[in-house]
Amino acid sequence: MKKISILALLGLLSVAVLSGCKDGTKKKEKLEGSVVVGITQDLDSLDPHKAVAAGTKEVLYNLFEGLVKPDQDGNLVPAVAESYQISEDGKTYSFVLRKDVKFHNGKTVTAEDVLYSLKRCAGMLETSDPEVQVVAALSVISDITASTENGATTIQVNLKEANTELIGYLTCSIIPCDYADQKTKPVGTGPFRFVSYTPMSSLVMEKNEEYYGKKASLKQVTFSISESTDAAFLKLQAQEIDVFPYLTSDQAAQLQDKYNIEVGEMSLVQGLFLNNKVKPFDSKEVRQAVNYAVNKDEILTMLNDGKGKKIGSGVYAGFGAYFNENCVNTYSYDPEKAKELLAKAGYPNGFAFTCVVPSNYTYHVQTAEVIAAQLKKVGITMNIQLIEWASWLSDVYAAHDFEATIIGLDSQLAPSDILKYYIGGSKKNFINYESEDFDTVYKAAVATTDTAKKKELYMKAQQYLADDAASVFIQSPSLMVAVSKAYTGYTFYPIYVQDMSTLYIPER
Repeated sequence: MKKISILALLGLLSVAVLSGCKDGTKKKEKLEGSVVVGITQDLDSLDPHKAVAAGTKEVLYNLFEGLVKPDQDGNLVPAVAESYQISEDGKTYSFVLRKDVKFHNGKTVTAEDVLYSLKRCAGMLETSDPEVQVVAALSVISDITASTENGATTIQVNLKEANTELIGYLTCSIIPCDYADQKTKPVGTGPFRFVSYTPMSSLVMEKNEEYYGKKASLKQVTFSISESTDAAFLKLQAQEIDVFPYLTSDQAAQLQDKYNIEVGEMSLVQGLFLNNKVKPFDSKEVRQAVNYAVNKDEILTMLNDGKGKKIGSGVYAGFGAYFNENCVNTYSYDPEKAKELLAKAGYPNGFAFTCVVPSNYTYHVQTAEVIAAQLKKVGITMNIQLIEWASWLSDVYAAHDFEATIIGLDSQLAPSDILKYYIGGSKKNFINYESEDFDTVYKAAVATTDTAKKKELYMKAQQYLADDAASVFIQSPSLMVAVSKAYTGYTFYPIYVQDMSTLYIPER
């Protein structure tokens, strides 16, 4: 059996850890203090297995852990498990559990808790909860067993077929098997423990003094919930919050005297996503016309001073070896070509459609405004409808009831996860894209244990999305974060997390 680094498996790009002093000297950490972090959407669930939104998951990261968890370099490192191995044939995953892990309620983590958590996420429990977000990728599991030898407990996950990417999905949170209040008083194993939650106001957590690993420096973290980026920005200007991600370049420029502006890259696919089953976007030529009419360089320049990376398919640039660079320029800006395709598709005078955008994401709203102006030049009228985040989740993502939307898609550390949105018949395929060629290649990519072959197949899958103009894939935006000058240690990750365990107040 061999141990596999997710960095080697996925070829992810390393991201910088912004910590310590700028001159390289090391300052002593204070094990005290608190921080207020601004977020712009309410939490859709406190139960980690029921959370849907990336904004919720990035907060719950501080409370919960899986058998493994991501580090800032793109590796999946042991967490509740002290080590893991993947068999040569990719059909067996083995995890040796730590002996010293306790839940926030004082209970020691047992094999029963791990089996319950994994089976719950995989939809393998005899009685299922319809609110649990079953991880489709885990359907490949045939059984999960536990054994103890010489005092060490091993969890073995057996698969029906080879899958060397499954480790990227086994970050699912380990929770107590006999605890009934997860929805209101969540209990995990993370570096912080739950204190309180007030809907549309705040979630408060405190340092977990019983944490088995390196303990957090801060005593308390408050996630302050605002209804929009603009509302959060007002709090920033008043210095009512200490940390806030997802700034625009204009906002960042206004805050430089009060905050350090840390810059990283979002592990995100931002796109103008088109419902492929709704007229006129059921026409490939119309979708191609819209792609030619969108000027991505202008979007990056106007909204982010040119920062961010253009994309041309469903994988964000940070996936390194699995990112298909050739897709980026499949549709260069060409308004005349757009007009030709519109005429060919039967829309010589253009058409009008509605693009719904979550109102709490200012960046997506601003992107919509730029795109609307660009489309107008080729005769297409894009009406922007702002909706609440909860409505976006229910109407767009769940019910697929929309014409177009602008949003960012995140993923687990597995190329199959970011491309799951395009599998025919999948509930997550909210744009209703259908391609037998894509489905065939995707399935083959997941199944192969040959790294070179896997890369080749995922590249081909991305090219299908680009050639079919499944949507307008815009960019992996840059991530600008305001951090109060009283703190240091803010860390960027290759997935959506706000890790407050690395933040500290340096000794003055």
